[in-house]
Amino acid sequence: MQLNTIKPAEGAKHAKKRVGRGIGSGLGKTCGRGHKGQKSRSGGFHKVGFEGGQMPLHRRLPKRGFVSLTNARNVEVRLSEIQGLPVDEIDLLVLKQAGLVAGNALSAKVILSGEISRKVALKGVGATKGAKAAIEAAGGSVAE
Repeated sequence: MQLNTIKPAEGAKHAKKRVGRGIGSGLGKTCGRGHKGQKSRSGGFHKVGFEGGQMPLHRRLPKRGFVSLTNARNVEVRLSEIQGLPVDEIDLLVLKQAGLVAGNALSAKVILSGEISRKVALKGVGATKGAKAAIEAAGGSVAE
């Protein structure tokens, strides 16, 4: 292959649409914009959801509820995942380093899924009622 023989792939390049260049082009006169109206004029377009001045649907309908932005950053960790960790003192940083929770997680909670047979100490990590009982039964502790 030589530098002077390099070509783009077949069909990768196509000519730009040239509008307003006579009826033979198929895009003469109105240039594919139809006749009159806001959309036919230069600069004449409106924002998404605009209904010609009528109160738009997204403003006509009632707004309900609240969506928490931090909710997605509160993570659940299984007891069986805690069992596999090599350290005994577990906090959010340890969980992040082990890859059990995302790096941007704000909080973590241990849930009763699987079992634990070794002594671990949770610090700054929540636990459900069942998970706390299982950890304490194995000789561990939970300090939230």
